[in-house]
Amino acid sequence: MRSLLSLRRSALAVLAAVPLAGWSAGAGAVVQGAVSRDPDGLRGSVVRIESTTGEMCSGSLISPDLVLTAAHCVMHQAGYWVVATDRGFRPRRLRAVAAAMHPDFVPGTTPETQPGIDLALLKLSEPLGGDFTPLDLRGGEISPGDPVEIAGYGVVAENRRSTARVLREARLVSLGELQVANTVTVVADRRGRAETAGAGACLGDSGGPILRGGPGGYQLIGVVSWSSGAAQQGRVRTACGGFTAVTPTAQHASWIAARAADLSRYIPGEGAARGRARANPADWTGIR
Repeated sequence: MRSLLSLRRSALAVLAAVPLAGWSAGAGAVVQGAVSRDPDGLRGSVVRIESTTGEMCSGSLISPDLVLTAAHCVMHQAGYWVVATDRGFRPRRLRAVAAAMHPDFVPGTTPETQPGIDLALLKLSEPLGGDFTPLDLRGGEISPGDPVEIAGYGVVAENRRSTARVLREARLVSLGELQVANTVTVVADRRGRAETAGAGACLGDSGGPILRGGPGGYQLIGVVSWSSGAAQQGRVRTACGGFTAVTPTAQHASWIAARAADLSRYIPGEGAARGRARANPADWTGIR
């Protein structure tokens, strides 16, 4: 087994890493994932984020009216909607009325050169009810070798965009930290380990959760940021099936808690000026 450093060099040399948000940038579902069909499972905690510019991401409920996602999913001036799935697997669509983007995030850069923190929070127009279960953020750090789970609404392959908007999940393993412009944790298929193509994030899975535990006891430990192709690829090049790069939530727990508290006090309809006063203006972005 090659080292993480050599895997990084080979996998990212084969194909540059890509963000997994907008279709135009290369957005979509979990590669080699199983469709989530349990009404008591992750459908009650993982949501879809759609913008008026046609982009799509995934996200996680951390309270009845707050969603944690990737900052690059909400960096454009656009309208954003959150789609949740009830116990009957019917979509419920809510408007996002405010967002907090991590102040270190740098828009307009590629995932590998983005030096900041790819995290954001969305405030919903109203709380989701008893059909939905916010995820526990007390899962702790991600260590090399840890088994983890990924869930998202992305595509099963880059050229199969019609497969998006279905919640899928897969089991992965942590390979440890990777230093690019910032530090991320990389997870990969438990067998291929990014050497050969396997399970992982693809277009549309950005912002989705990396989880510890199982049904009834899932803990949110990371947020999907970008992916790469595997080190060994055939004639068809892809940016999926290798590394899945993750922003660990434990390292940014204080920021998440502070911004969640700010947004919990945000009252929709008060106007932009008062809204910004209720959330830290240094890292708050109003959403039309």
